[in-house]
Amino acid sequence: MTDATDPRGLVLVIGATGGLGRAMVDAAALRWPEAEVMALSRQSTPALDLLDEATIAASAQAVKAHLQASERSLQLVIDATGWLHGQGWMPEKSWRQLDPAHLAHQFAVNATGPALLMKHFLPLLPRQQRAVFATLSAKVGSIGDNRLGGWWGYRAAKAALNQFVRTASIELARSHPQAICVALHPGTVETGLSQPFSHSGLTVRSPAEAAERLLTVIDGLGSGHTGGFLDHTGEPLPW
Repeated sequence: MTDATDPRGLVLVIGATGGLGRAMVDAAALRWPEAEVMALSRQSTPALDLLDEATIAASAQAVKAHLQASERSLQLVIDATGWLHGQGWMPEKSWRQLDPAHLAHQFAVNATGPALLMKHFLPLLPRQQRAVFATLSAKVGSIGDNRLGGWWGYRAAKAALNQFVRTASIELARSHPQAICVALHPGTVETGLSQPFSHSGLTVRSPAEAAERLLTVIDGLGSGHTGGFLDHTGEPLPW
């Protein structure tokens, strides 16, 4: 990592069993061979479930203990979680399909869960070193870029996530002046999340390529990027 990041630091990937999450673990290990890469998910030990704050808190405590024992610093947290469809639900095509249970689940996974990750993991970042918390958002969460409508729950939840990132960055800067908190749009990735929509004419990238592009963006982040919303090329996206 750049900007005098500790080469023996810890890289933490949350949501590491998803297609992109697994690729982020592999890409980080190759990119920063001296760093330690830790993967957390519902299947890891400890297990981390975005819908259960107690598991988030317990995972954060386990990471804190590991940092102390290993004398490493937490240099990068990647939140690679996300939910678009499943459990009988697909993105809404119009307001006629709005369902309160679907909306609640979208917000629980795509906004509230990541906010709780910020609550428990941001305090573990080093206070006087460059460190990054990056969460995967989505371009469709941009209010300014919304020209098609539809996808109500996913759009709104990702827009809420972007606001959480912005708010967290302001508070984080007070105690961690070199830390960076950002939302990243990975593009369309060849995973189960995007598979039903990969025929829509969008450029679809493999998880490995998408992960490498995102790590390149992360490597180039400076303090001026904190609180920002960037795509996989490093370009800012409208709120």
